[in-house]
Parts: sequence; C-alpha cells; structure tokens
Amino acid sequence: MSKQRSRRANAAAQRNASLSHRPAAIAPRRRRKLTFLLVAGTAGALALGLALRPLLRRNAVPTSGVVLVQGTMAGFLPDVIHAKAGQPITIRLESLDTSFHRDGGGHHQFAIDELGVNLIAPPLGTAETTFVPPKAGVYDFYCSICCGGKANPTMWGRLIVEA
Repeated sequence: MSKQRSRRANAAAQRNASLSHRPAAIAPRRRRKLTFLLVAGTAGALALGLALRPLLRRNAVPTSGVVLVQGTMAGFLPDVIHAKAGQPITIRLESLDTSFHRDGGGHHQFAIDELGVNLIAPPLGTAETTFVPPKAGVYDFYCSICCGGKANPTMWGRLIVEA
C-alpha cells in the first residue's frame, strides 16, 4: 500500500512540477490568440465601417451659401453637399488634424477637378473659396494630400448640384 501511495505521490508531484512550467508556455499562446483577436476585430470593424459608409453619409444643404467642411484623417464631414446651379457656394474647409501627422502634415484639400476647385487648409486651420457650379450634376470632391489620396474611400465626397 505504501509503495502505491508513494507512486501516486511521485506522479502527482511530477504533474504539479510540469504544471508550474505550463503558464510560461501558455503565455505566448494566449498572447498570440489575443493579438489575433485584436487584429481580426479591428479589421472587421474597419471593413464594416467602409461597407456601411454609403448608408451613413451626412448631407449638407447650405442655407447661407457657406458650407463648413471638416477634414480629418477619417474623411470629410459632411461628405455630401447640395447646391443650386448658377448660384455661388462658399466652402470653408477646416482641418482638424495637427502638423504632427506623418501623412500630409495635417493639411487637407478640397478639390473638384471638373469645376477647377482646389482648396488647401493648414493644420488646425481653415481656408475658404467661393465658386459657382455652372450646371446640374454630381461632382466628386477629394483630398489627395494625405491618407492615400483619391484611392482612399474615406477621403472623398459628393457635391450634388440641382437645377
């Protein structure tokens, strides 16, 4: 009986000794799993945000002819602007980013190629331009200074000009 108890005691001691080393072996696995979940969750949230972006667009209808457009590394707000053909519209572009941004240095641009509009706001500053859309249509505006430029799906918006 005592031999059997000592064998059990030795086996239990060996299990406990091997278990005491396990947390160190498990920690890298747990860290990898948590890192994977964090990266996968972030990628999923970003993909969902980009997929839902067309449904979440914010519209601006100017009442005084002046539209405040805020530019950040996340995009434009609003990203849809309504105007009337033949009537002046003033865009006041405000950059909410600081000069410490590596990509573009905090500058943001509001450009509409078809209308010859090219406005650049300094970091944490504003710039303003007034123009007259000549005819009804949908015009894309974008920022090509930072964030990947025209290829970035968040750095563009639409000017909808109605007759």
